[in-house]
Amino acid sequence: MAIKIKAQERNISFQKGVEKYAYVLQADLYSKLSQAKVINEASLRSGISKGAINAAWDAIGEVIKAWATEGHSVAIPGLGSMRFGINATSVEDVNMVASSLITSRRVIFTPNTDIKQELKNTSINITCYDRNGN
Repeated sequence: MAIKIKAQERNISFQKGVEKYAYVLQADLYSKLSQAKVINEASLRSGISKGAINAAWDAIGEVIKAWATEGHSVAIPGLGSMRFGINATSVEDVNMVASSLITSRRVIFTPNTDIKQELKNTSINITCYDRNGN
């Protein structure tokens, strides 16, 4: 297993009319796997019918959604935990506190130590592309 990375040469200047190029690294994703593909693979690996895995998948999704929206951090087996969070502007006056201070809502994933170690030990393959795509 290896993580594919691409280094793309990009203009990183924030000044109008000024060009400053540097190689920017980012993960090169293959594709998003469909739920059907994941369920099929889980069925093959476990010997459990696709119908049973599909029902469990849907139930687990509903439980995670319900508990996370109630403020719980929810375990994801073998990976870590997830919870919902926000970014917000701060104010000094308690009378100014309002939901309008929220600037974004986020999903926060905290990996467990095993998955962190697996990631640390995974090899990296880097492909470089210049500003012309070569």
